[in-house]
Amino acid sequence: MEERAMKIVEACLKEMSKNPIEIFRKISQMDFVRMHGPEHHILDGGALLTAFNNAGGNIDLEKSLEELMSRGMKMPAGMCGMWGVCGAVTSIGAALSIIAKANPDKIAEPWGTNMECTSKAVASIGEVGGPRCCKRNGYLSFIEAIKFVNKYYDVTLEYGEIKCIHSQINMQCIKERCPFY
Repeated sequence: MEERAMKIVEACLKEMSKNPIEIFRKISQMDFVRMHGPEHHILDGGALLTAFNNAGGNIDLEKSLEELMSRGMKMPAGMCGMWGVCGAVTSIGAALSIIAKANPDKIAEPWGTNMECTSKAVASIGEVGGPRCCKRNGYLSFIEAIKFVNKYYDVTLEYGEIKCIHSQINMQCIKERCPFY
């Protein structure tokens, strides 16, 4: 997993887009990213950090991606089914915490607002239902994260229509039930 994680970080550092979904889609098609897998615990937040940086956000991208990789590597595979929270959401939450320099002792915002963002993402995923789809859950998480960043930070992240490009290789695709099918 560490090799996949490092490749994701390297790929993020080469991206210039302000659209985290575009970054995610491009990297998710690379041979080191599986349809389902814990590499999404790094890819999703990494795409958000990269777009944030490219939109003028005040972070050290390389250090932020390294920190995200460290956090993402601690998240076990199968979190969605085993822990009841999707790794896409936790990756996005970790990225938002890195952006905000939040920590468990910080009482003031953005501690609570980050939780609002991730809870909306979890709710969106829950409304659609399962089984798992790391791509669908990533897209749903990105929608909430983009709205959040555009509201609370002095940057504008871009996104447009989202249409899944992975349904043919996802043996568990829910097809018409998916908002991106």
